[in-house]
Amino acid sequence: MQTRLIDGAALARRLREDLKGRVAALAVHRHAPGLTVLIVGDDPASKVYVRNKVRACQEVGIHSTHIELPAATGERELLDHVDRLNRNPAVHGILVQLPLPKHISADKVVNAIAPDKDVDGFHPMNAGLLATGHPRLVPCTPAGVMAMLADEGIDPWAKHAVVVGASNIVGKPVAHLLLQKGATVTICNSKTPDIGAHTHAADIVVVAVGRPRMVTGAMIKPGAVVIDVGINRLPDGKLAGDCDLDSMLGRAAAVTPVPGGVGPMTIAMLLTNTLRAAEFQQP
Repeated sequence: MQTRLIDGAALARRLREDLKGRVAALAVHRHAPGLTVLIVGDDPASKVYVRNKVRACQEVGIHSTHIELPAATGERELLDHVDRLNRNPAVHGILVQLPLPKHISADKVVNAIAPDKDVDGFHPMNAGLLATGHPRLVPCTPAGVMAMLADEGIDPWAKHAVVVGASNIVGKPVAHLLLQKGATVTICNSKTPDIGAHTHAADIVVVAVGRPRMVTGAMIKPGAVVIDVGINRLPDGKLAGDCDLDSMLGRAAAVTPVPGGVGPMTIAMLLTNTLRAAEFQQP
């Protein structure tokens, strides 16, 4: 079997080109969408993510700023920053880069963001809208997963989908999105015995557990579609997904590589959410 590598980077480039036109059209009649990213501390990976997000915003014409705060910043101070951004009409999207220092409650901060400016899609109101079948601002990585499936012509209707990982960031929202597309969905977590018994029965497998190469080709049925959300740094410095890509080749019908798969789509969906948030907020 010839295994198709799903090129998330190429799809993300096409989406960004489309976004350029939509952002420009909005800016002509109203104001350019604005995104502000808050980062607390000096985590190198977080700084790279923020830099990539700001660069992507500039590319499509979204006005982007970022606020860097020291690791010692108190929870109240961070919440005050969020409150000011909530009240700033030029800021249409607010993103607080996670993880936060341990003395700050991520839940409190996420809940403080105005739902219409919550471009990460993590606010309880946005999570509730998604769960009840009325998605508004959807978490970026799950939205990217669904966009990749659609672009590949893979319809989840009446298919069995298994999601490995039950986080609020990826696992649960992608399960809701698959359900809304007519899939029968099984969610596995770290306590699920014999995960392979579940994945081997699936037509679509989405893996987001943060464990390098955990899901192997022997754990999927021939012809399955595998979406690998994981990105792990190995001891030798190389990147690996949550799936063992080499063992998938010749067995899966299609699979996302790491890097170059889901990662670029996450940023593309952030840009899309920022534009949508601006459209909600501007008369």
